[in-house]
Amino acid sequence: MPIKLMLNKGKVPVKVFTEDIDQGSIDQLGNMAQLPFIHSHIAAMPDVHHGIGATVGSVIPSKGAIIPAAVGVDIGCGMNAIRLSLTANDLPDNLHTVRSTIEKRVPVGFEEHATATVQGATLNNIAKHLKVITDKHPGLLKMQRNFERTWGKQLGSLGGGNHFIELCIDESQAVWVMLHSGSRGIGNVIGRYFIEKAKKEMGKALGQLPDHNLAYFNEGSQHFDDYVQAVNWAQDYAVLNRREMMRLVLEALQSQLKPFTTTREAINCHHNYVQKETHFGEEVYLTRKGAISAQDGELGIIPGSMGAKSYIVRGLGNAQSFCSCSHGAGRRMSRTEAKRRFNTRDLAEQTTGIECRKDKAVVDEIPSAYKDIDVVMQNQTDLVEVIHTLKQVVCIKG
Repeated sequence: MPIKLMLNKGKVPVKVFTEDIDQGSIDQLGNMAQLPFIHSHIAAMPDVHHGIGATVGSVIPSKGAIIPAAVGVDIGCGMNAIRLSLTANDLPDNLHTVRSTIEKRVPVGFEEHATATVQGATLNNIAKHLKVITDKHPGLLKMQRNFERTWGKQLGSLGGGNHFIELCIDESQAVWVMLHSGSRGIGNVIGRYFIEKAKKEMGKALGQLPDHNLAYFNEGSQHFDDYVQAVNWAQDYAVLNRREMMRLVLEALQSQLKPFTTTREAINCHHNYVQKETHFGEEVYLTRKGAISAQDGELGIIPGSMGAKSYIVRGLGNAQSFCSCSHGAGRRMSRTEAKRRFNTRDLAEQTTGIECRKDKAVVDEIPSAYKDIDVVMQNQTDLVEVIHTLKQVVCIKG
C-alpha cells in the first residue's frame, strides 16, 4: 500500500503518499480538509510541498465548488515530450550552439515573439473565445499591459522559474525533447482575477475559512460558470503554447543536427488544472495542483530537477490517488533559501556535464533545492510504472 501517512484533522482524511512532508504542507492539507464540499478524501503526492493556499502536489475532489487558488495562476502548466529518431552518437560533443539556437527561436523569461507565430484559423478561434470572456470581465484587460496583443506574442514562449526546455537521452540512447511551461502571462492574469473575485463573492463567509486563499465559487453562483469557461480557455492555451514551442524547438534542432523524424506522438499533460471526473461513484471537479493524471494505461511525464533524471511513465489507475501521480521532484526549499545556501560554484558542480546556464539568476533552480527524484519515484510504484528514464544533456531555463 503506497499511502504512507493518514491525516485526520478535517472533515475528510488526507492520504499522503510519502513520509517526506513539511509541517507547512500538513497544515495546509488540514485546512483544505475542513472545507464542506470535499468528496471522499484529499490525496497528497510524493512531491508534496507548501504552496499558496493550496499545497503543491495535492489532488482535491470537490462537489459543487472550485477553489481558484488551488488551480493556481499558471493554469494548465504542464509537460510535453517527444522522442526523436536520433541517438546520443548523433549529437555534437559541444552542445552550446544547439542551446543558443533554441534560445534564439524560443523566447525565455519575460521575452516574447515580435509578432504572433501562430496565425490563421487557430489564432482567430482562440481570440474569439477569449473575447467572450473579456466582454464579461473587462477588468481582465486592465491587469496586463497590451493585453490583447501580448497573449498572441507569448504563444510559443517559455517563461521563467522552473519552466524549461531539455534535450535528453534515454536508457537506449535515444534522444528526446522535453519541455515544461503553461499559460504564460494571460493564465496568470486569469488566475489572479478570479482568485480575487472568489474572495469578494464569499463576502463575510471569507472570515470563516482557515485560509483566505481557499476562497471558492459554489456551482450556480455569480462567477462559477465564468471561471470554468476562463480556466478551460487557459488550459487549452497552455496546450497550444507547448505545441508551438515544441514546433520551434524541432525547427531549431533540424538546423543544427542531421535530419531526423519524431518516432512517436508527443505526450502532452497538464499538472495545474481542474476538470470533471468520476471517483468513488460521484462526479466531481477534480483539481490537480502539481499532479498529473495517471489513469490506467495513460502516458505521463515526471521531470526531476535540472541535473537529475526524468521519467516517462504509464499510469496504473490507482483509485486512492484519484488516478494521479506526482508532477516532478517537488521543491525542498524556497527560492530565497536556495539562493541563500548555494552559489554559482555549487550550481556548476551539480550540473556537471549538462549544457545549461550556470549563472546567479538560476541558482534557485539548483538540484539540491528539490527532493530526490529517485525517492519520489519509489513512493509511487503503485501509481505509475516507468517506461523510459531520461537524463538531460541540454537544459534551457528562463
